[in-house]
Amino acid sequence: MSERAQKATLQRYLQRGRDAVLWKLEGLPEYDVRRPLVATGTNLLGLVKHLAGVEAGYLGEVFDRPFPEPMPWMALDAEPNADLWATAEETREDVVGLYRRVWAHADATIDTVDLDAVGRVSWWPQERREATLQQVLVHLIAETHRHAGHADIVRELIDGTAGMQPGNDNLPSADPAWWSDHRERVERAARAATAADDEP
Repeated sequence: MSERAQKATLQRYLQRGRDAVLWKLEGLPEYDVRRPLVATGTNLLGLVKHLAGVEAGYLGEVFDRPFPEPMPWMALDAEPNADLWATAEETREDVVGLYRRVWAHADATIDTVDLDAVGRVSWWPQERREATLQQVLVHLIAETHRHAGHADIVRELIDGTAGMQPGNDNLPSADPAWWSDHRERVERAARAATAADDEP
């Protein structure tokens, strides 16, 4: 496979993750894209903000192509988790627009840097700081899809919407009654397994 074809494949998987994350915001009011749904504060707009910062670092700074806009929430002296939630002053349009501008900058890096070119990931352990563009892309794809999974669960907690991407939710075609029965079946199995564990 040519380098161009390899890049296209990697970029396609990265874009699928990007699109999945943004899709999870669609149709929700402002509060719902921001509110924390679990004890760690995970929220939809915060995941987008985090991924914008992560991608700007991996496909910017690492290959000496720094993203031109400041991201103070990614600084070493930023408060913990500053990149994982949006302040009241940061609009949804601000955060989503930033993420899209990061995509354009990152895609330009992918286009202009060879897959075997070595960059420096300053926040990785010393012995692993040098990484090729191919390694960084695989890492970034994994990171993006991990957070797309978080977004999927958070969205389901908000309004029951679930699925992989528009037009292909990758879920069985079933009505609410089927899903209710399915959930109950899983619950019964969990309780039965727990009861078996409790036996002397």
